[in-house]
Amino acid sequence: MQHFQEPFRYVRLNKYCVDLALRTALALNATIQPKSAFDRKHYFYRDLPSGYQITQNYAPLATGGFLDLEKAQKRVRLKQIQLEQDTAKSTYAEHLAATQIDLNRAGVGLMEIVSQPDMRSPEEAAAYVRTLQALLRSVGASDGNMEQGSLRCDVNVSVNRIGEQFGTRCEVKNLNSIKAIQVAITSEVYRHIDLIERGLSVAQETRGFDEERAETFKLRSKEDAPDYRYMPDPNLPPLLVSETHVDKVRQTMPELPAALSARLQKDYGLTEPQAEVLMSVDSGVNIGYDGEVAPPGAVPYFEEVARGRNPKVVVNWITQELLAQLSRQDEPFSANPIPPQALGELIDLLQAGEITGTSAKTLIRHIFNSPPSTEPFSSMSKLVDELGLRATSSDLQSLCEKAIELLPQEAELVRKGNEKVLMKIVGQVMKLSKGTADGKAARALLQEMLKAES
Repeated sequence: MQHFQEPFRYVRLNKYCVDLALRTALALNATIQPKSAFDRKHYFYRDLPSGYQITQNYAPLATGGFLDLEKAQKRVRLKQIQLEQDTAKSTYAEHLAATQIDLNRAGVGLMEIVSQPDMRSPEEAAAYVRTLQALLRSVGASDGNMEQGSLRCDVNVSVNRIGEQFGTRCEVKNLNSIKAIQVAITSEVYRHIDLIERGLSVAQETRGFDEERAETFKLRSKEDAPDYRYMPDPNLPPLLVSETHVDKVRQTMPELPAALSARLQKDYGLTEPQAEVLMSVDSGVNIGYDGEVAPPGAVPYFEEVARGRNPKVVVNWITQELLAQLSRQDEPFSANPIPPQALGELIDLLQAGEITGTSAKTLIRHIFNSPPSTEPFSSMSKLVDELGLRATSSDLQSLCEKAIELLPQEAELVRKGNEKVLMKIVGQVMKLSKGTADGKAARALLQEMLKAES
């Protein structure tokens, strides 16, 4: 999201920012306000040279809403969703004993999602961020890349004894990983407990996080609303959002992660981990500019291949073979060279016994290792014949005889009743046939041949 801002020109609002924020509000079950307004929040700090931040503290774009954490079986309520300006990036350089400021993002627009104090542990906070990250990616509002700063978290931490009111809160700014969130919360909780047990008060302040030392440090004293001297921004008029426009945005909403996972499990009989693997493939990397529709990912690919086939067989070939090859070559799913109809044909050939599992894996590796072709993929069956990988049965007898001849000691052990050694001879048959022999048929024939000789 971005507020376009040029030198010597008034700031103006990017309409795409608003639409992406509306998508997020709808996905989070928030109430979209027909009228919202922008304020100036005044403070003097090195990360904001203008001396004020444009925000929506008093009249945000959306209020309320919630996010369900299914694994934690918890609902986190939301306070509001607002558009505002980002600040500069501050990095403490220990070797210089100074803080370095990167002003490139100062003034750029961002969306802030404010939650209610419903989380009670670092683990719940981590689950909240992961769930929110997946949701933002699904609606195209953000690629959710925390390491690159696309998604950052400010964590408010307070400690209180059971039965007492919340303690004084401290805000830890700009945490950019799930691990950092958990460690920073833990560090801050222990700091508060130590102060309270020593009879000291916890000062309300804004703090940073030192990842190397795994501890927080003071940035500045935390101001309250009167200290910020809020005032309406004179350059940005109130934002009016009609119900007609909200309905238009609602019609473009994609399927949300929780609903998609439930559908994959119900319609295709997948396990929750299998559904999560498909959904997480390339998660966030294909988010288009300003939320444009991303190229089809692993889920549509799976659904096309699974049409008329066993879904569990299909998901296993995608997750265990296709994804393994893509990972080995460090390529995204969009670089997958095997069209869905080709993988479907491969599975059909395997199910019909025309190729073996070993041959199917060989075919996939061959396609991945071949130079990219400008010609559309023609036929998997044709490629099977070109590579000589069609399953053989006519010469299985001779292959088994040759394997027994090459492994006489193992054959003798099988004749004496040691069935475990039989698979080594089956492996030799597969080696001799270059993977084209039917392993089950070879095992049965070897058993028959060796028992007859015993």
